[in-house]
Amino acid sequence: MGQTRLYLIASKAEADRIFGVLETVFEDDGLPLAVLELDEERDLHEVSLYADGDIEPVEARLKAELTALGLARTVEREVLPDVDWVARSLEGLKPVRAGRFLVHGAHDRQKRHAGDIAIEIEAGLAFGTGHHGTTAGCLAMLERVAIREKPRNALDLGTGSAVLAIALARLAHIPVLATDIDPVAVDVAAANARLNHVSSLVETVTAPGFHHPIFTARAPFDLIVANILARPLMKLAPEMAKYLTPGGSIVLSGILDRQRDAVVAAYTGQQFRHVRTTHREGWVTIHMKR
Repeated sequence: MGQTRLYLIASKAEADRIFGVLETVFEDDGLPLAVLELDEERDLHEVSLYADGDIEPVEARLKAELTALGLARTVEREVLPDVDWVARSLEGLKPVRAGRFLVHGAHDRQKRHAGDIAIEIEAGLAFGTGHHGTTAGCLAMLERVAIREKPRNALDLGTGSAVLAIALARLAHIPVLATDIDPVAVDVAAANARLNHVSSLVETVTAPGFHHPIFTARAPFDLIVANILARPLMKLAPEMAKYLTPGGSIVLSGILDRQRDAVVAAYTGQQFRHVRTTHREGWVTIHMKR
């Protein structure tokens, strides 16, 4: 069954309020949200929520939140076809440069230049083509950290397409453990590691958070990168501290500008110190050390 889109029409001010509340309510579920301007003159905006599986409880929660906001609206449904949208969209995407990294699809192999650390990402049902501000921000930060600190054992938590794990393996020539809660993403990650000739360095594992024996076997890590969401990152702070070697670094993203201070506070509470924050397209990438 394809994905279902729930959507409603509101003014910009209302759409921003609705988006902010729904982002918090559905963050742990990992349900994508989007706001689209339909008509600037008439101030019409469309708020969309995407979900797989049983849509009834999701729609009920959505309507309850709208009622609580005093913004009850008609919620429409659209059942989307079962299409690999990542594959389709990647066909039209241009290569992305972040530092020395060039992330590209098979259709842009000819655009690689001497000196590039080229990463070819096979289209698949996993996040991370390099085009999102969080992925590009992580790539740039990882280059900076890896060159300065020369890590020897890295973890990419929530790897998605494995673009960050591949980048570390290609740049630093070190072993990288790449984990994700989604087995489809892990399959995509493994395929991309093979495609980029780093399968001997990148080990892919399906694991929720740090709940897998592989972490005890492979720890401690001197570099951990996690491009997920702010709330899970804050919850993971104690385990990040547990599995990171003293003096090691973490690179965190998937964090909106307004969420940055809360994430930093969660990690300073675990004896991390802030090193650097970069901003890109409304998202931040944070480097901290312990």
